[in-house]
This record gives sequence, C-alpha cells and structure tokens, in this order.
Amino acid sequence: MKNTFKTFVLLAGIGGLLMLIGGMFGGRTGVLIGAGIGFAIVGVSYWKSDAIAIRAARAVPVTEAQMPEYYAIVRDLTRQAGMPMPKLYVTPDLQPNAFATGRSPDHAAVAVTRGIIDILSWEELRGVLAHEISHVGNRDILIGSVAAALAMGITMLATFARFTAIFGGGRSDDEGSNPIALIAVSLLAPMAAGLLQMALSRSREYEADRTGARLIGDGEPLARALEKLEVGARRVPMDVNPAQAQAYIVNPLTGRRVQFAGLFRTHPSTEDRVARLRAGEWR
Repeated sequence: MKNTFKTFVLLAGIGGLLMLIGGMFGGRTGVLIGAGIGFAIVGVSYWKSDAIAIRAARAVPVTEAQMPEYYAIVRDLTRQAGMPMPKLYVTPDLQPNAFATGRSPDHAAVAVTRGIIDILSWEELRGVLAHEISHVGNRDILIGSVAAALAMGITMLATFARFTAIFGGGRSDDEGSNPIALIAVSLLAPMAAGLLQMALSRSREYEADRTGARLIGDGEPLARALEKLEVGARRVPMDVNPAQAQAYIVNPLTGRRVQFAGLFRTHPSTEDRVARLRAGEWR
C-alpha cells in the first residue's frame, strides 16, 4: 500500500508540473493546453510502448522449440498469476539483464538478454522472470509509460515556454506574467519531473521484487540473481537509451561513470533489494 500511495503521489506531481508550466504561460488556457499535451503523449506511449521497447533492444522472438525451458517457466508463472502468456524475446546483448513491456497483461512481452541465459541457473532465471511477470501484473509498464510521457510533455512545453518568455509573447504584463520566473520554472520543471520519474521507478522495482518472490514462494532465487546481475552490469557495458534504462531489472548503465549517480538512479540499490528479499519482507 505504501508503494501504491507513492505511485499516485509521484504521478500527480509529474502531471501537476505539466499544468504548472502551462498555467504560467497562459493562465487557465495554458493549464488546459498542458493537460491536453499530456493526454496526447500518454495516448501514443500507451499504444506503442511495447513496439518501441522491443525495437530499441533489438530483441527477436524465440519459439518454444528453440527455448523450451524459457517457455516452461513463463507459462507456469503466468498460470499461477492468472495471466495470459506474454510474447517471449531474446536480445543479443551480453550484459545479463531482462525487461518486460506492454500496456496490459493481454498485450505484454518479456525479453531476456543473451548474457543472462549464460550466467544464471534456471532457478535464478525463474526468480527474474517472476519479477518481470509481476511488473506486467502490477501494470508497472503502463505506469512507467505514463510517467515517461508526462515527463516528455513537460520538457516540450517547458522548451516552448522558455523561448516564448525570451522572445516575447505569452500572458500580458497586467496578468502578472513574470518572464524571469517563467524561464526559471521552464528550466527546473523538467529536472524535477525526471527526479519524480526516477523515484517512481524505484518504488515499482521494490513492489515487483515483493510480488515476484511471493509468486514463487521464495525470495532467495531472485536475491542470488540480482547479485549476479549487478556484477555483470558493472563488467559488461550495454548501449541503452537512458530513457529505456528503467525498464530493465537492474540498471544497464551501472558501469558508466555519472556524476551524482545516486541522485539520478533509476533503480534501488541492489544491496537493499537483496537484503529485503532475504529478510522476508515479501511475505
């Protein structure tokens, strides 16, 4: 319930930023424009998020004849969860990782990298796949897509508002418009939206860990898998668009050196996730 409440708060915060920029730019009309932009981008993201993610990862579909164990595990997990079977993919990446995508359980896909198949046991991979199936069941993919779309809308509207404030236009002076304040908000709002989006991603990872461990009745396979994946992500680089990084079970950009990495982390620390799983917080 804590993570669910946090999800609603963070989504409301991102949406509020979008309308704030619109309101500063054009009053009530601006608020409506901001909301309209958000709904439009969310719609596109909702219908196309799976295709975009699969294409970006260069994932290819695999048949049951090619990978019978992969199919057997996912089929068993989805049966236990009361969900339809998702489409299964493999990416050519050597970094051990995995992600799920799709707007609903009826339109879902799960992808694993070539690297994760090479280093995990099938029991550990079962823990990972339970985590990904949980993302689908918890509608985290839809939530993440909505958050990303809203953040994109904020960036677009902020850029438009900034140029308008610099070169003239927008609300008249007698309406209380302050170009300097508008420029400041247009610069800070996208950063704030990004931070809220990352906090949302971290919250949903904890929830998928908990639900996945509960699905298989054991947190240890996922805990062991996360430890191996963290080491693999640090050792093996992966070319991933930062906008797609939050979809993976561990941050695929972990090996890159980034200033203020803790502030801009899209995932909880692996140590914390493992500790929670082994402490039995999923029960």
